[in-house]
Amino acid sequence: MFKNRIIKINTPSKAQYPVRGVDVSRYQGDIDWPVLAGQDIRFAYIKATEGSTYIDQKFEYNFSQARQTDLRIGAYHFFSFDSGGDTQADNYIKNVEAFSGMLPPIVDVEYYGKYGHGAGKRPDNDAVVAELGVLLGWLEEHYGVKPVTYATGTAYKDFIRGNFDDYDIWIRDVYFRPGSGIKNWCFWQFSDKGLLEGYSGGEKYIDLDVWSGSIEEFENYGIK
Repeated sequence: MFKNRIIKINTPSKAQYPVRGVDVSRYQGDIDWPVLAGQDIRFAYIKATEGSTYIDQKFEYNFSQARQTDLRIGAYHFFSFDSGGDTQADNYIKNVEAFSGMLPPIVDVEYYGKYGHGAGKRPDNDAVVAELGVLLGWLEEHYGVKPVTYATGTAYKDFIRGNFDDYDIWIRDVYFRPGSGIKNWCFWQFSDKGLLEGYSGGEKYIDLDVWSGSIEEFENYGIK
């Protein structure tokens, strides 16, 4: 009866995780931010940049419109294995202007494209760790707050664990709660199949996330 079915058992308790949010990019198309913000969420992370040159085509609109709601917002950068940490930091800094109350910068580290699952090509681990360290250092110096690393379980084990344990992590696990071995997680992407109102892109789903702590702790987190 259940052959070839994948059952996702994630159902984070609202009592345990009262602070919920979303992360978005151009794939959600045109977002009606007042509508999206009115659906029991407190924060939104918006894709800003990728690598050394790419800017998400919806970032400027999303960032400005989201700021007009009651949501707390932040911007994330998709890390490239093919360019330097300094030029990637420069791309993000040029496009993301800090403001009081903004959530910390996020650096999304995951396998993709030619480095994806089954693609056969692997980045050099030492080089990735070195360039990621440069990127995180530049962002911390510029914004005055430690950035957060976002990672899938595999990327966490390959690049983050043991190298960047002093940075908070946003862990992606759409099947299980973050393991007890990841003590510094602050955000958890628990679903990539959320269905909310307020967007009209080709991607019908939206990523759903929770904050690890209390509402008070969340309100004190980020750029002062």
